[in-house]
Amino acid sequence: MSKLDNLVINSIKTLALDMIDKAQSGHPGIVLGLAPTLYALYKDHLNVIPSNPKWLNRDRVVLSAGHGSALLYATLYHAGYELEMADLEAFRQINSLTPGHPEYKVTPGVDVSTGPLGQGIGMAVGLALGERYLRSIVEIEAKNSNLIDYYTYCICGDGDLMEGLSYEALSFASTQNLNKLILLYDNNKVSLDNKTDVTFTEDIEMRFEALDFNILKVKNGNDYEAISSAIKEAKKSKRPSIIIIDTTIGKDSLNEGTNLVHGKPLTKEDLKNIKTKLKIKEEPFNVNLSDLTYFQNALNNRVNKVYKNWLSDYNQIKDSNDLILNAVINLLEKNEFNIDFDDTKFKISEEYSESLRDTNHKIMNFISPKSPFFLGGSADLSSSCKTSLDKSLVQLPETPVGKNIYFGVREHAMGAILNGLALTNLKVFGSTFLSFSDYLKPAIRMSALMNLPVTYIFTHDSFYVGEDGPTHEAVEQLTMLRSTPNLITFRPCDINEILGSWEFILKNHCPTSLVISKEKVSKCKNTNAKFVKYGAYMIRKEKYHLDGIIIATGTEVEKALNIARRLYLEDGLDLRVVSMPSMELFLKQNPKYEEQLLPKNIKTFVIEAGSSLIWNRFASKPEYIFGIDHFGLSGKKEDLLKYFKYTDDQIYEKMKNYLQKTEIIDII
Repeated sequence: MSKLDNLVINSIKTLALDMIDKAQSGHPGIVLGLAPTLYALYKDHLNVIPSNPKWLNRDRVVLSAGHGSALLYATLYHAGYELEMADLEAFRQINSLTPGHPEYKVTPGVDVSTGPLGQGIGMAVGLALGERYLRSIVEIEAKNSNLIDYYTYCICGDGDLMEGLSYEALSFASTQNLNKLILLYDNNKVSLDNKTDVTFTEDIEMRFEALDFNILKVKNGNDYEAISSAIKEAKKSKRPSIIIIDTTIGKDSLNEGTNLVHGKPLTKEDLKNIKTKLKIKEEPFNVNLSDLTYFQNALNNRVNKVYKNWLSDYNQIKDSNDLILNAVINLLEKNEFNIDFDDTKFKISEEYSESLRDTNHKIMNFISPKSPFFLGGSADLSSSCKTSLDKSLVQLPETPVGKNIYFGVREHAMGAILNGLALTNLKVFGSTFLSFSDYLKPAIRMSALMNLPVTYIFTHDSFYVGEDGPTHEAVEQLTMLRSTPNLITFRPCDINEILGSWEFILKNHCPTSLVISKEKVSKCKNTNAKFVKYGAYMIRKEKYHLDGIIIATGTEVEKALNIARRLYLEDGLDLRVVSMPSMELFLKQNPKYEEQLLPKNIKTFVIEAGSSLIWNRFASKPEYIFGIDHFGLSGKKEDLLKYFKYTDDQIYEKMKNYLQKTEIIDII
């Protein structure tokens, strides 16, 4: 290693340590152990342009070990990204460009939010899959084009590989042969609590051999040149690669090689000793201009040649007016996703009656041919969820433009991979049963944090699935989804509301969940696709006098209509019925709309076959909520309805009693 390279690496280390020291929060161990790896990656290999961090053909970097953010920010600063020293001094402070873990669309040069271990690996797999998919589309139109041709690098540690998600995602990556995915594994054999010999003793090399990865090893994690050589070799591989880099956590610290240096700032004495050993001035945030110049010149001179060749190809494509290629450019540069979708084009027979999952299947297959950028799959449940795109191929190494992704029984990985695909601006979906959404929760949360346009399609949405029993009967999951910030959840009642849900999904850039039943339903009277965007709307208006309101969602809307009709005909009670396909969208409306739709002085009931907890916001009293606050049972749907007192007759009797009961108010 040259003297200049050593100086820059030491400068990156101490700058990151100063950030942690000033914040009195952070992870110095990874800084001291992994700085040579990041330096080798950025200086010698990454095709990135710090002055143009959104260049569409840049290599992607995922710091799955997101606790190493100080190291990443210090490296980005040295590489010339638009970060000021004041930004580094504000590490981990409110609204700074240097948050505690990397955040998407906050820090220049950060491609993805990371922190929950394992999620970054899954997203890196999705990024690599998205690169191959878009590159393959381009190659159909322009065989030798380099418009899309980048690597995805994932920096991970022991914690990432302990998480089961990582194994799921990497197994998928191997099956798909994503050879432009390169893992840089910080093998320091220490986690937060202790050395990994008490928790993680498997032979990682054999594990990745079983996964059929290309495996490279670097015995000395301080040897920048050996690391750089290994990355060079990995880029030649026809298989996905892992570079196992043996590092020393907290290298040169008084506590090097122990968990004591993992997750808390160094002492002032330790920091001073490290700076003395590395021949860095003790003054904090002191960076030598010549170090910056050397690093930035090496990076820019190397990438400028690559960029000039790429730019020539890019300009030829722009001038050619090729519709597909320019659509790819607009997708990546402007996030432009255009699709002709109009619910009025669907002619629905009055005799329409079918399972909602079958209806959704038809709508998805109407959408799919209209855009090459709409794709997705299922966790081995496409035949049950009915989410296959019938005229499209399966995504495989030999059919890389396939739009049907078989994730296998890997819900955890599916969600993370979808996020990676969405980070390439593709409009993606994944499907499973609603009760299994729990497996996806961490990925759903990351979709919401980054505001990624991932659509989660959940079927088998209640205890109605019957014989499958309580493990498959969703109860609390709707509450979980609705309580997730930024996520829009739809539970449509019929074909019109599914159409309205998809119209919103396709025209908006945000994460969504589409919860649909496998039950057969008819088209409900007065439902309207155009009103779904308001979240809730009236589908039965009172005829003479408003005696009460029933709010319902999904298949319970038809139940609500039947009960309201019977209360009017048999008891003279005049009820309004409100369908609420999306609680979140309704709560975004002008308060006057809510006052008009749900007057406060009127008895308001809710019918939904799930947890009642979240409905107290709307129901007049807790007992006015007809929900399911317990697990289901195995049995026929009709028997379960009776057992849980959820038949139309049983709810009708209770609701009638509540409506006819005179409220007595004590005046003291």
